[in-house]
Amino acid sequence: MSRPLVSVYNEKGERTDSNVKLPAVFRAPIRPDIVSFVHFQMKKNGRQPYAVSKVAGHQTSAESWGTGRAVARIPRVRGGGTHRSGQGAFGNMCRGGRMFAPTKTWRKWHKRININQKRYAMCSAIAASGIPAIVMSKGHKIEELNEIPLVVNDSVQEYKKTKNAVTLLKRLRAWKDILKVYSTKRFRAGKGKMRNRRRIQKRGPLIIYGQDNGITKAFRNIPGITLLNVSQLNLIKLAPGGHVGRFCIWTESAFKKLDSLYGTWKATSQAKKDYNLPCPKMTNTDLSRLLKSDEIQAALKPVIRQTKHRVLKKNPLKNRRTMDRLNPYAKVVRKAASSIQKNRRKAKDDALAIKRGLKPAPAKKAPAKKAPAKKAPAKKAPAKAPAKKVAAKK
Repeated sequence: MSRPLVSVYNEKGERTDSNVKLPAVFRAPIRPDIVSFVHFQMKKNGRQPYAVSKVAGHQTSAESWGTGRAVARIPRVRGGGTHRSGQGAFGNMCRGGRMFAPTKTWRKWHKRININQKRYAMCSAIAASGIPAIVMSKGHKIEELNEIPLVVNDSVQEYKKTKNAVTLLKRLRAWKDILKVYSTKRFRAGKGKMRNRRRIQKRGPLIIYGQDNGITKAFRNIPGITLLNVSQLNLIKLAPGGHVGRFCIWTESAFKKLDSLYGTWKATSQAKKDYNLPCPKMTNTDLSRLLKSDEIQAALKPVIRQTKHRVLKKNPLKNRRTMDRLNPYAKVVRKAASSIQKNRRKAKDDALAIKRGLKPAPAKKAPAKKAPAKKAPAKKAPAKAPAKKVAAKK
């Protein structure tokens, strides 16, 4: 399978006739999770051991007063005649005492990282640097650039003056990214101001060269620029903060060397023993196109267009109509129970009235049902008299 070609630019920022094949590592799968994890582990390897003093909080003669004096059994400072005497000592809850679990210098500071994971993270970081959208999302100003990845010819490696480097960046239209660095210079917020790191700024372009013939001296004084040899790539510089997508400027020799360093899917690496590029999980990452393909659509169940509305289930013990629908005899039972209750109440009221010497109230007769009224026959309309013919006058 043929790979796309990348143009090489000269010192004047013009496109030359020579082209370079895009190295296979630029098509490696991009895994931000692996890059973030490896970056985090690598940053731990630069830590300096620290610990509190071994004797801190124990530089006093103190002894517990024991029990029976209505005070806590914490060790207390000896002596008298001063506020300090009798105060608690040694404990982490005491003023002037030691901390809980004092830190030691033999803590496990460094982390071992799997070699394959480190290489995977590096391949992902290189691949992400060739995608303009990811590079722009990191805040790099590359809108005016002609091409990403940006490759310049090897004559740049001979530069020894900063003014030449500045001219090259302006001609390549990458100086806007340096101006962004100038505008972000500011004082650090926090204690770092007292620890010899007062000022902070954003990152600029990363220049990757094949051989240092003076290029580091030319570019090192431009703020935000980092220089790396292609044989000594560093993930902390290539993906600062564990985020992929740094703007990289490659020299032609460094760009051509990537295939021999990381290999391809067919050929192993020449620098790393038995190493091939990691394979992507999906050959086609266009998920929407995959889901709409005929093969997947044929295996799917047809879409259910009919909507089923949920019917509210009513409790027949609380709802009479529902009970009558389920059990028509329930209406008769209810009516009988109501009449029995009325009779009992009537008998009770009558017995109470007799005890009081009163006449029991007469039973109320149910109102007789009226017979439906017969409809009167409809009256016939009187027949109209025939119209008399009027003789026409002669």
